[in-house]
Amino acid sequence: MAIQRLILRDFVIVHALELDLSSGFTALTGETGAGKSILIDAIQMGLGERANAGVVREGASKADIAIEFDRTSAVNAWLDASGFESNADDEQHLLIRRTVDTAGKSRAWINGSAATATQLRELADHLVDIHGQHAWAMLTRPDAVRELLDAYAQIDKKPLYGAWENWRTSHAQLALAKSSAATQAQERERLQWQIGEVEKLAPLANEWTDLNQEHGRLSNAQTLIDAATNATSLLDGGDLEARSHALGHIHSALQSIEAQSHIEQGFQSICEELMSAAAQVEDASRSLQAYLRKTDLDPARLTQLDARMVDWLSLARRFKCQPDELHALLQSWRESLAKLDAMSDLDKLDKEERAAYIAFETVAKLVSKKRLEAAPRLGLSITAAMQELGMKGGKFEVLLARLDSPVSHGFESVEFLVAGHAGTNPKPIGKVASGGELSRIALAIAVTTSKLGNAPTLIFDEVDAGIGGATAQTVGKLMQQLGADRQVLAVTHLPQVASSAHQHGVVSKSNDGMPSSQITMVTGDARTLEIARMLGGEVITSAARTHAAEMLETA
Repeated sequence: MAIQRLILRDFVIVHALELDLSSGFTALTGETGAGKSILIDAIQMGLGERANAGVVREGASKADIAIEFDRTSAVNAWLDASGFESNADDEQHLLIRRTVDTAGKSRAWINGSAATATQLRELADHLVDIHGQHAWAMLTRPDAVRELLDAYAQIDKKPLYGAWENWRTSHAQLALAKSSAATQAQERERLQWQIGEVEKLAPLANEWTDLNQEHGRLSNAQTLIDAATNATSLLDGGDLEARSHALGHIHSALQSIEAQSHIEQGFQSICEELMSAAAQVEDASRSLQAYLRKTDLDPARLTQLDARMVDWLSLARRFKCQPDELHALLQSWRESLAKLDAMSDLDKLDKEERAAYIAFETVAKLVSKKRLEAAPRLGLSITAAMQELGMKGGKFEVLLARLDSPVSHGFESVEFLVAGHAGTNPKPIGKVASGGELSRIALAIAVTTSKLGNAPTLIFDEVDAGIGGATAQTVGKLMQQLGADRQVLAVTHLPQVASSAHQHGVVSKSNDGMPSSQITMVTGDARTLEIARMLGGEVITSAARTHAAEMLETA
């Protein structure tokens, strides 16, 4: 079993509903307008269908949908891969909840953790398989027909689409390179000239800053030397014993204070301060002397710096940039030239384009092979189902036609052909099938493909429209058979289908000031009365009751 419980609050015309579901085949019936499809709509909304404010019950602030599922290994794998933690208190069940407010804004949770609508739709693929009442409409749409065959053949088209995009990108790059070859040649020539001009200077990163700093030192070298010489002379006069300079005065002061320190204890700390001052003056003097030893006037170097800085400024003005931007500008031109060189290598681009096409072709051929293998099997399976649905002698075929040029989905188109009865040749389904036949063919497809699906719950929303009699009874039996292995929910108006169900829910609508739908699971006499109503209309005759009881007994 998959869906265990469905809880709705203020959804469309449902005020409050809690429905426990069982395994097997459950039929949902009710009078026209009672809201039979609301349950299906709620499940679809809960599983990520686009939200809108119209689902909020009139007078309510929000609609609230909660669905509890049994967990499967596929669901557990998806939860782990998507980063959703398992519910430690209940590792057997999955709870999905979604709310929609009157502004159309929705919120969703998976096992209590916030989720997106996209994540709900991804998870839904592992939970339910829904066949709607207008399923026949897809039979005439080429894309939907192809998707159905590919799903039947279990084809993963992600590699195909990826290879297609790679090839289209390579193809576009090659075409662009060919069409812009002349323009690119001019641009390459311009970049080469600019790079050549700047490379004559060969600017280095941060060199302009270093040049300015060195130039500043050399151009002011005499002033700096004079200042250092004068400071050295004032500090020690070149003679550490001289008493006419700063160091000599400090030593003299130290001797005077030190001589009286035995009388005044406070002089000891002053002596320490004077000794520290003397040491600092000596350090400063040595540093100035070292500076003077390594500093010299260098007119030749200053001339070199002037010349280089003039060249630097000239290039900066020519290319309209700041001097310190020249190195980065040169690097950007080199990168642009490298890109143009790559684009202008037509041989390389051509090889890459060919390799990308071969990769696409390889994947596309594998897809074509799987389609060719699956097409006759799908045709035979649907043909067999058609025989059971009142189309004796009918035939269903899947036609693959080679396209003139490849497209993103491969090398072929897919079309469904059908012969409604024996003695006729299959033709395109949209040209030969009537509305009733389309409904039955769609149902045959739904039954055939559902047998192959992995979703534990199958939902049929009035797919039996347009059929009746013995065919309706066959539909009921088919759904009953499906319900032996999977959970099946079917909204139906056919008593033959409803009587075949393992469980039967009746949808009714009350109107106590505001319409409200309810679902009641019926058994015994209540179920007999509902089948009788479906057989005979509003007035339930004894004959209808008897017929209903017989249908239930033989179902």
